[in-house]
Amino acid sequence: MFDLFRLWLGAVLRGFRTRRSLMLENVALRQQLAVFKRQQPRPRLGAMDKLFWVVARRFWAQWKKALVIVLPDTVVRWHRSGFKLYWAMLCKVRKPVGGGC
Repeated sequence: MFDLFRLWLGAVLRGFRTRRSLMLENVALRQQLAVFKRQQPRPRLGAMDKLFWVVARRFWAQWKKALVIVLPDTVVRWHRSGFKLYWAMLCKVRKPVGGGC
């Protein structure tokens, strides 16, 4: 009985959310389903999957609610490692002028 009530209440509350928010949640859930459908004992996230969540974190305020297969801290770690990689590549390309690289 409680599950039925919770399902009904969730459906009513979703009616008040914005279309953009619902579309972003739908895309996030579809991406996770695609990962789950892979025929491996433990789902592995590829580079594009990680990039999806890093971009979702940047442009979607409610990205944490849609996470099922990874922790929010993992997405933040991917974002930070990508940022470090970006600066490491910049330092290799440019001549070091100051103490930045």
